[in-house]
Amino acid sequence: MHLSVVTQRSGSGVVEIVPQGEIDLSNAHEIRDSVTSILAGPRPEQIRCDLRRVTMIDSVGIGVLVGCYHAAAACQVPFILINPNRTVYRALWVSGLIGLFGAPEPLPETGTRSEPVKSHKE
Repeated sequence: MHLSVVTQRSGSGVVEIVPQGEIDLSNAHEIRDSVTSILAGPRPEQIRCDLRRVTMIDSVGIGVLVGCYHAAAACQVPFILINPNRTVYRALWVSGLIGLFGAPEPLPETGTRSEPVKSHKE
């Protein structure tokens, strides 16, 4: 599956990683590589991984995020997750790791819900 990762450094010392697509066995290393590259340069105040554009994450992807958390912690840099959609939030919650990453709240659902179909008895 395809994953693109954009890294943005702000003037306040925060580096934001914005992955888009699915994070799985075939591409999770791209997140790890981004964090490794960030930590090899000038030390940021914080690394934020914005998950709003992630459509799916598997156990390998979650494992890579845990590894990124530990790598950043070894450099005394907080690594937090922000804006998980409901699917990603659920995967993190079920794994018991949501608190490790700063306990991000899931994004609100977008769109409108359709009304339930009412049955008519004749």
